[in-house]
Amino acid sequence: MLPGTLDVLVLQILSGGTLHGWGIAQRLKLLSRDVLSVQQGSLYPALHKMEGEGWISAEWKATDEGRQAKFYALTARGRKQLAEARARWVRLSSAVGLVLDIAQD
Repeated sequence: MLPGTLDVLVLQILSGGTLHGWGIAQRLKLLSRDVLSVQQGSLYPALHKMEGEGWISAEWKATDEGRQAKFYALTARGRKQLAEARARWVRLSSAVGLVLDIAQD
């Protein structure tokens, strides 16, 4: 993935509600129709970084299976970051699309 892509994907997933790490990874896989997957070695450092930035908050709670897990939620600062990242993504993907179309001629 491009740098920063995992962050924006996680923020987007959390915009739908609170999830634990495994739930975030499963949701990413599901929403991407099994194209995207993230390993724990990438996901948890990204979550830790985003928590440090104030984009997400974390709270230990019991899962449906009764085990304790850290659940993550989007903060107001995270919503702002998501909006900015989405705007950058639209601009970047549009520019790449233009180059691919023009270079085809």
